[in-house]
Amino acid sequence: MAAIVQAIGLTKQVLSGDLPIVILHDVSFAVDAGESLAIVGASGSGKSTLLGLLAGLDVPSSGKVLLNGADLFALDEDGRARLRGELAGFVFQSFQLLPALNALENVMLPLELVGAKDARSRAEESLLQVGLSARAHHLPKHLSGGEQQRVALARAFVTRPKILFADEPTGNLDAATGAQVIALMLELNRAQGTTLILVTHDEALARRCNRQLHLAAGRVM
Repeated sequence: MAAIVQAIGLTKQVLSGDLPIVILHDVSFAVDAGESLAIVGASGSGKSTLLGLLAGLDVPSSGKVLLNGADLFALDEDGRARLRGELAGFVFQSFQLLPALNALENVMLPLELVGAKDARSRAEESLLQVGLSARAHHLPKHLSGGEQQRVALARAFVTRPKILFADEPTGNLDAATGAQVIALMLELNRAQGTTLILVTHDEALARRCNRQLHLAAGRVM
């Protein structure tokens, strides 16, 4: 199976005053299509920075990321955004739903942005998959944290992304709700063959992924 995501010698350095601080140091690995990978490590080990680089949301000091064979940082910002739009979905710890849109409208949004004619029917199907059809017309403020994260999952999967990036997807949820979201995410990963790359402190979630990448002080252990 071909690697859909490849990190090659990724290094990220920032300046603190005049002092350079290395957040990531020469990180290399590959993820096969359909695989699930948990990026784990202590706070400050560089996990979220790595995820941001893999998704092209941030630019490395040196190194490469290949997404589906395309060299991400050979592209300009618009090119990276276009590639992300074609390949990737995102789930964040803070849900990132638009407060003025109801659940259905939030899920429809990524489809509408690319001019999909069947946005409503696909969004309704996606909400059905996460068990939230009955809450389709509720605003985020009227949904529980677990329901909001399920809407975020429906929105991430509605475009049928090849890769899903998730940053602490259960971080704001209690254990029982987190377990439901984990099960749902892995089920959608299996059903759609989506490659899942997630950052987590949640050991139960990390164990359920195909493999784990351990970071310590910016290096792969």
